Amino acid sequence: MAILMRPAQPEDAGECGRICHDAFRAIATAHNFLPDFPNAEAATGALGMMLGNPNSYGVVAERNGKIAGSNFLDERSAIAGVGPITVDPSVQNEGLGAQLMHAVLQRATERKFAGVRLVQAGYHCRSLSLYLKLGFDVREHLSCVQGQPIGEAIEGYAVRAATVADGEACNALCRAAHGFDRDRELRDAIAQGAARVVVRNGRIAGYVTRIGFSGHAVTETTDDLKALIAAAESFQGPGFLVPTRNGALMRWCLDKGLRVTQSLTLMTMGLYNEPTGGWLPSVLY
Repeated sequence: MAILMRPAQPEDAGECGRICHDAFRAIATAHNFLPDFPNAEAATGALGMMLGNPNSYGVVAERNGKIAGSNFLDERSAIAGVGPITVDPSVQNEGLGAQLMHAVLQRATERKFAGVRLVQAGYHCRSLSLYLKLGFDVREHLSCVQGQPIGEAIEGYAVRAATVADGEACNALCRAAHGFDRDRELRDAIAQGAARVVVRNGRIAGYVTRIGFSGHAVTETTDDLKALIAAAESFQGPGFLVPTRNGALMRWCLDKGLRVTQSLTLMTMGLYNEPTGGWLPSVLY
């Protein structure tokens, strides 16, 4: 078996997208869960966007000249985010996943990132074991929450579209909560029209890049998070991720008719500060 690791190219999106969908579908359906991507086209679109982003690094594994898997590293902040990592179901359990992880971790070392993080599906015990062996630590149990939009405005909390002018206030909140900011992710979300801020007592008390799988939020309080969630028109992808130990937020979501669809695990390597205030991670971290 000849394995070649090489940087991913935009023209790889189609085959990588097919494998990504097939791999997620295989492991999810084996555990009676819905896959993260509903079809190959959705996976191809997501990977295509990553391959077109200069702040995203992709690596492809070729087995006997054919693409057998891929992995990605989001490089938009001081902390790098891993994923999605996928291996063609026909060649799984042959060590390709470990090689793909080593490739992006080497990249993170070369680029001198302060830390690396990922979110792992709770039902996938093999990936949990792999990441632990590689040196990742478990930091947070997460719940994926989905359902009908709440469509409520909470008195005293005004939610509006974020603008470029809000950037410094939002970044200051992120630095206070996590020790670093996610400015490039925020700017991307603002450009896409997805980012929102919550204003309380005349000032910005929190922001979200989008309420969904690929979005993250940082707020001063849990009530600020509630306002952002309540105002969302939809919950993107499989749902949004909530730190399960935030019992007040979890109970509020359940009281509003939302449901938990799966459990996940936030894992980190390198720099990690215990978060303060309210926060929601993305599927990256």
